[in-house]
Amino acid sequence: KVGRVVRQQALRETLEARGVLGQLKARIRAEVFSTLDAESTPRPPLSHENLLINELIREYLQFNKFQYTALVLTAESGQTEVPLDWEFVANELNVREDSSAKEVALLYGLLHHFLSSKEEHKAKLFLKCAATVPSQEPHGHRNTES
Repeated sequence: KVGRVVRQQALRETLEARGVLGQLKARIRAEVFSTLDAESTPRPPLSHENLLINELIREYLQFNKFQYTALVLTAESGQTEVPLDWEFVANELNVREDSSAKEVALLYGLLHHFLSSKEEHKAKLFLKCAATVPSQEPHGHRNTES
């Protein structure tokens, strides 16, 4: 019995070292969320804005090797498992790419743009609320009847 426990511990350590155990845990969490969501109220379709925001977040998570969190995000948000094309997202956000643009997640480029334009003579960006801006409703969708 002691030998069996030692083998199980060695197997667990090996799976952890290879990152497999974390992937399995994340996949199980994602499947649980997906199953719970399927049993609850149907998810409304993703708005264009939420699709882009989710993709920016997923790209950031994957860039930083947060694969497990990205799996859970995909399952919970209803985002497609196949990431959107980088050029498509950049075009939708009116982002121009330079030679090093694809080396980092788009979110870093957006943040850099706003951080580097903080000079006093530049006006602050005025954010206005749009009808598609997320509310307290699940998955960021407003009830259009209210």
